[in-house]
Order: sequence, then C-alpha cells, then structure tokens
Amino acid sequence: MQFGRTYEEFEVGAVYKHWPGKTVTEYDDHLFCLLTMNHHPLHMDVNYAENTTDFGKNVVVGNYIYSLLLGMSVPDVSGKAIANLEIESLRHVAPTFHGDTIYGETTVLDKTPSKSKNDRGIVYVETKGYKQDGTLVCVFRRKVMVPTETYIKERGGEQPGRPTLVEPSKKSEK
Repeated sequence: MQFGRTYEEFEVGAVYKHWPGKTVTEYDDHLFCLLTMNHHPLHMDVNYAENTTDFGKNVVVGNYIYSLLLGMSVPDVSGKAIANLEIESLRHVAPTFHGDTIYGETTVLDKTPSKSKNDRGIVYVETKGYKQDGTLVCVFRRKVMVPTETYIKERGGEQPGRPTLVEPSKKSEK
C-alpha cells in the first residue's frame, strides 16, 4: 500500500480518489464535539435541532468532516510529508447528517521546488468531500511540503524508524 508520495511522484492535474469512505455516526459527531469543546446544540441536542433549526435534525460539525477528509487523503497526499504548511481555504458547502457516508478526492493544482532546500518541494492540492448521493459538502485547499526521492534515500529509505523483526532463537533440546 502506498503511503504518501515524493515530490517527483506528484503530477499537476492528477486526481486521487480516497477509499474507503466513512459513514458518520451520532457517536462520532458527539465525541468530536466533546473532544473539541464544541457544545453547540445544533450538533448535540436533538430537541433543539428538531424544533429550532431549518434542518429539523442534528447537523454533523463541519470540522469533523474536514478532519475526516484530511485523514482520508494521507495515504495519497501527505503520508510522506515533512509539514503541512497552510490551509488556504476551507468551505462547508452543504450539511452532513448522522448516517451519511463521506467520500473524498484530491486534485494536484500545482507543485514548486523549495527555494531554500533542494531535497523537498511544495505541493498545492484541493480536496473535495461528498456524500453518498454525490452532494458536495466540503472543499479545502492546502500546501504540503513533501520530500524528494533524494531526501528519502539520505534518511534510510521509506521506513527508517521501523524495527527489524528478530526471531527468537530455538532453545536446544538437552
């Protein structure tokens, strides 16, 4: 399984469809809200959502959807990243509800070599998230600093920190 890309592997115009999708549960939404201290009743209170909002039901907090999409993109985009440099824009286009399944795809918009270090470059991407019915729900653009192949080789290859399996020696029978 591929886990990210080097600078040379990115092509402007390439589209990466992230798989699998994720069905958002009420538990997911509430846990994210509680962890991030977002206690808005639109996300947490069914009675409030049913009787006070235009949606008539709880809406999943948008930053959870953004976080899901960012995570879905890691194997295709930032798995080898040196740093996420910037989230240029983030738009929540349509609501997501409990039970919706989110899918994502990322398009490479541009790439430029680093001006200060020749072993890395900046990749500019746009990620879109959509529901099971194709409704676009979230779009964001970001810049990611990624290594070149030289950077990877100079640091010991793809997984330099991964330990080597050592088989236990068989005890001799006496």
